Amino acid sequence: MQHVRTALYTFKPGTTDEVIRRAQEGMLPTFRRQPGFVAYGVVKTGENSAISLSFWQSREQADAAVQVAASWVKDNIAEMVESVQNYVGDLAFLSSEGSLGS
Repeated sequence: MQHVRTALYTFKPGTTDEVIRRAQEGMLPTFRRQPGFVAYGVVKTGENSAISLSFWQSREQADAAVQVAASWVKDNIAEMVESVQNYVGDLAFLSSEGSLGS
């Protein structure tokens, strides 16, 4: 069973695309260096909001990712983030007909 860290972010107006770009260039490589990393992605949910999803082999690794992400956000995009809510849970199911993402 995989475990998921989900974070709901709201951003200062006009910064969402820049935050997503920085996350792909910086957060993704940071997560890839962590034990148990499986996958990471960001969903743009509105003009000033996004959901970050990261998948991990164990709950402990997903829990640790919360602190890894918080540290990266503080060091790289804190001035653009208005709020964040983190959740960690067990992946109930995920189904795909083909390749996810690009």
